[in-house]
Amino acid sequence: MSIYVGNLSYDVTQDDLSTVFAEYGTVQRVHLPTDRETGRPRGFGFVEMSAEAEEDAAIEALDGAEWMGRSLRVNKAKPREEGSNDRRSGGGGGGWGNKSGNYSRNF
Repeated sequence: MSIYVGNLSYDVTQDDLSTVFAEYGTVQRVHLPTDRETGRPRGFGFVEMSAEAEEDAAIEALDGAEWMGRSLRVNKAKPREEGSNDRRSGGGGGGWGNKSGNYSRNF
């Protein structure tokens, strides 16, 4: 299982996050997604620990905690749904106008 960590400072590194979570057990992996266009961190990340009890302890201790000037959101990560927010998945309608003359782009 994985832990979702939200509301992170954009200055946080993988090492920073690993150090904080290591206080609650063995950190196996840390992932900080970045924006494709800017390369900047997106303000959230994922941490995998070696045991569920360690994850539970970290969530209990860190959810709502103040860190680097921000109040963290820490909980069990939800599995990614197929095609959700995935622009490559195709489908979807949209266009630049309709019969009523309203012009808006639907994404």
